[in-house]
Amino acid sequence: MSSAIERRPLVRAGLALSDFTERWFPDAFVIALLAVLVTFVAGLAAGEAPRKLVEVFGSDFWVLIPFTMQMAMVIVGGYVVASSPPVYRLIRLLAGIPRSPRGAVAFVAFFSMATSLVSWGLSLVFTGLLVHEICQRVPKVDYRAIGAAAYLGLGSIWAFGLSSSAALMMATRSAMPPALLAITGVIPLRDTIFLWQSAVSALVIMLASIAIAVWSCPREEEAKTQEDFGIEYRPLTIAVERNPAQRMEGSRALANAVAALGLVYVVLTLVQKGGLAALDLNLFNFTFLMVGLLLHQTPRAFLKAVAASVPATADVLIQFPFYAGIFGLISKTVLSARLEQLFVALSTKETFPLLVAFYSAALGLFVPSGGGKWVIEAPYVMAAAKTFHVHLGWTVQIYNAAEALPNLLNPFWMLPLMGILSVRARELAGYAILQLVFHIPLVFLLCWLFAGTLPYVPPVAP
Repeated sequence: MSSAIERRPLVRAGLALSDFTERWFPDAFVIALLAVLVTFVAGLAAGEAPRKLVEVFGSDFWVLIPFTMQMAMVIVGGYVVASSPPVYRLIRLLAGIPRSPRGAVAFVAFFSMATSLVSWGLSLVFTGLLVHEICQRVPKVDYRAIGAAAYLGLGSIWAFGLSSSAALMMATRSAMPPALLAITGVIPLRDTIFLWQSAVSALVIMLASIAIAVWSCPREEEAKTQEDFGIEYRPLTIAVERNPAQRMEGSRALANAVAALGLVYVVLTLVQKGGLAALDLNLFNFTFLMVGLLLHQTPRAFLKAVAASVPATADVLIQFPFYAGIFGLISKTVLSARLEQLFVALSTKETFPLLVAFYSAALGLFVPSGGGKWVIEAPYVMAAAKTFHVHLGWTVQIYNAAEALPNLLNPFWMLPLMGILSVRARELAGYAILQLVFHIPLVFLLCWLFAGTLPYVPPVAP
């Protein structure tokens, strides 16, 4: 272990915490199953009839199928775009810009967060590939520090961006469970991620994160490099077979024509509905798939990229139905009213934003899923926000800001990046937890401060 780690108590503590979570935190699916049982027992304790609890769990199990598919497509679309030849050429071009280890870490941190505002799926793949390319040009950069910088998008501001699962769900009528729709109505993106308060918060967190990443980067003589980890550089290759008998599969004209048709639809829709504020999950995913098809040029290359992305969707596909069952156990039983009453009893209008932020961050340690966790929280959190007359859109953004905090501790969302970088969670966690120490007070302050700048607007009846 390097002297740099020994001299930094926060990084040493981060590694110890990461070792603890790797040993004692089970797979996220196991946590989802435990959450079902805990919620069921809580319902019994609240006085609900056992039969009703069983019935709502089963009847609501499939209620999130549209949302489940939409979340899986966020991953597919992000991977397809990031792994396309034009984007990979851009990555290699960008990799030639940094000249020093600290400059490289700052550079990766910036692009990790900037791309996460477009899509968290894009961010993980884009910056993972960027790290590999930069390490060939700046070989003395610390591989742990730059790897953790590549994760900052998921650990800071991704949910302020276009792929925010909570904001997109609230803006998409078809993605919302009927019980939640009845509480809040549809909340357009102009009242969540496109608030000026959201933009300022994202900018402040981004600047702070870059500063911390640069400050914590070891000097060249203290660095543990990619070579020290024994990781061999392998450039991304997009192999496309050229079989004359399968001309349609290699047809650029076919792919380009369909992609152009789809993108024209996207432009027309945005123009007719008022620009990006009209974006919803369906249009977001549709856009990424059409751009991916255009960038890959042929149906065969596009399908290979899709196939490579599918394993990363497995956790979403199997876990979200269980989250839907939990939603039913809460929203359709006495638990929803009891939790709403608890939130109201424990807070005032002024302290409500802090309570929501704390609760969302704490729950995120055990339910590492932005969309799935929001489904669990939304019924009683939004009902309490209505009681206190807190701006509903900013309540969603409080959730978004706090939801990223546990990502810096729980390695669940690191998995795709760790696969690209060939590292273990403990090798990134020290620097991630160092970020967390500074993020917690900053995020809580921003959530509380801006809550007082927004008037309450009653929801529009669905």
